[in-house]
Amino acid sequence: DVDEMDAAGINPYTDVLAEADYRRHFGHRFKHPFTGLDYIDLYKSLAVDGNIEVVMANDYRAALRFAPHVLVANIHDRARLKRQLLKAGAKTAIGLDDLLTKPVQGSGFNPDYGLLGSNQAGEARLKLFPRDCRPFVESVRQRLGELTGRKIEVMVYGDGAFKDPQGKIWELADPVVSPGFTDGLSGMPSEIKMKYVVDNELAGLDQTATAEALRQKIRGKSADLIGKEASLGTTPRQLTDLLGSLCDLISGSGDKGTPIILVQGYFDNFASD
Repeated sequence: DVDEMDAAGINPYTDVLAEADYRRHFGHRFKHPFTGLDYIDLYKSLAVDGNIEVVMANDYRAALRFAPHVLVANIHDRARLKRQLLKAGAKTAIGLDDLLTKPVQGSGFNPDYGLLGSNQAGEARLKLFPRDCRPFVESVRQRLGELTGRKIEVMVYGDGAFKDPQGKIWELADPVVSPGFTDGLSGMPSEIKMKYVVDNELAGLDQTATAEALRQKIRGKSADLIGKEASLGTTPRQLTDLLGSLCDLISGSGDKGTPIILVQGYFDNFASD
């Protein structure tokens, strides 16, 4: 809680807190807002003969005060952090993506992401992030095409790319939203900002004329609108990030299960017939 840290005079960007310091300031009051767990207690429960010491810092280089060998658990900035730790004097800096990239005694593995994106599947088992997804999505597309006569794009998705506004928790704990997708889902949408165009280019037209002018504008738009006034206010994102977030919000791994999500009409727009 940032407000509580402010009240305690703690600078979260520079201060390093041992567990005793943390408990002195906050006790056992703070638990994860969704799971109700005290994660310091959870991590320490994994210790063997009390061999885990918890120290909290946002400056990753603080780890080097305690050990020259560092395991980087960060997901999206992992490459930079490993480089910077080595530059700061670490003897070893490896990430979760460096572990289980090959099978060990017949175990599962992920050559691209290692342990990143894995989930607990039991007391002593992990379910790894999906691999070999490209041939899978291609085979699904081919089979669906044979059954329906339609061209259907297919993707494998995990966490959506969004932040929860209540708990302030970043949902994307996977290395990527989609580890495999068909070619039609590559790239970003290129869209005009309809409100901007209506207010600035089509002001004064009646409703019918405005609608037709918008359709013509959409049909004649450039494939790349980055930096163009007509796209001001749009937020370009990768198609797989948009669609994966949509699917994650609809499905999930709780009571709803993890079904196949069928998205229809996503590429239609105001000018579609």
